[in-house]
Amino acid sequence: MELLNALVEKGLRRELPTREEALAVLATSDDELLDVVAAAGKVRRAWFGRRVKLNYLVNLKSGLCPEDCSYCSQRLGSEAGILKYTWLKPDEAAAAAAAGVAGGAKRVCLVASGRGPTDRDVDRVSRTIEAIKERNEDVEVCACLGLLSDGQAERLRGAGADAYNHNLNTSEATYGDITTTHTYADRVETVQQAQAAGLSACSGLIAGMGESDEDLVDVVFSLRELDPDSVPVNFLIPFEGTPLAKEWNLTPQQCLRILAMVRFVCPDVEVRIAGGREVHLRTMQPLALHLANSIFLGDYLTSEGQAGRADLDMIADAGFEVEGAGEVTLPVHRVDAAAAAGGCGAQGSAGCASHGEGGGCGPCGDHAQGTGHGTGQGTGHGDTAQPAAAGAARTDLVAVRRRGTGTDLPPNA
Repeated sequence: MELLNALVEKGLRRELPTREEALAVLATSDDELLDVVAAAGKVRRAWFGRRVKLNYLVNLKSGLCPEDCSYCSQRLGSEAGILKYTWLKPDEAAAAAAAGVAGGAKRVCLVASGRGPTDRDVDRVSRTIEAIKERNEDVEVCACLGLLSDGQAERLRGAGADAYNHNLNTSEATYGDITTTHTYADRVETVQQAQAAGLSACSGLIAGMGESDEDLVDVVFSLRELDPDSVPVNFLIPFEGTPLAKEWNLTPQQCLRILAMVRFVCPDVEVRIAGGREVHLRTMQPLALHLANSIFLGDYLTSEGQAGRADLDMIADAGFEVEGAGEVTLPVHRVDAAAAAGGCGAQGSAGCASHGEGGGCGPCGDHAQGTGHGTGQGTGHGDTAQPAAAGAARTDLVAVRRRGTGTDLPPNA
């Protein structure tokens, strides 16, 4: 296709596609899907080879968030039966992080529910970062604590944080439809504060909240302008007890098209397949590795993910390799730019997961996988998948996390 050839050339030059080209990727047919994946895969391999970065989530404080994000299982008024607990102690968080590092994770993402941290919270997280780095000197640490106040990003960096995650989630035009307790501008400001403090910025989106293709393109173009080092792409999973519990519309094919569009618009940044990959991509997850160069290992914040061993087997079977601790994630031009600005990007950046199920954090602490907007009905895992009945919740596809952090059971790492 002429469109795909043009997008590959632009991606190799780091040239921004037109909005019409980005929309055209989302509008391609299923018959053209492998061509789309192959084209975006050329761009991915040009900048990141066949490496896959592993990230591991540690949920420092779960539930009881005062924000009203419709997609979130930890939101104000949520009836989702998730784990709820207050702040982990630094040694508890360090032990949880060590399990992920032992499983191959290069970056640990520290997430806490809430609108944003108090200065006391920043002190607490700073001690946690120090405890983690005492055990694993080379591990990267990304904090995801919600909206930041003046000076907090600098304090986190001083404590050893490498990155800060805060997602835009959706387009500015539709943001008020999903959250009323803070604004799109608040989110942009927090990402900019992290960048100004020299932290590697991570900011992404959530696909599947009723947005149009135009909205998806809008938010990805906004991310390109904001220029984070990593962009997590979440596919929402509807939790029972949240406003979006009955929306099941994403298909594996549409998820792949969204990932391809993100790769074409943001060719040289770390694109992470975040929350919802197991539920919405299902058996097509290996194809997504041709588009994204980063995933989360094991479970997410409030829901269970694919077994860590299965993640590693999938990467190997698909012909990819786990990125080592000594390898730099980002292309050299981004590393050099970060070093010149005095930032942490030279380590290789990754962004933490969502306040929900893995992929970009938000102030409310969980992207309660609200899901799918796209074409078609969400279906179940594997051969037992059944189409979702109109307006029905799919509790068979969403397993609430009952192991790992905040429990007495070993983690899935």
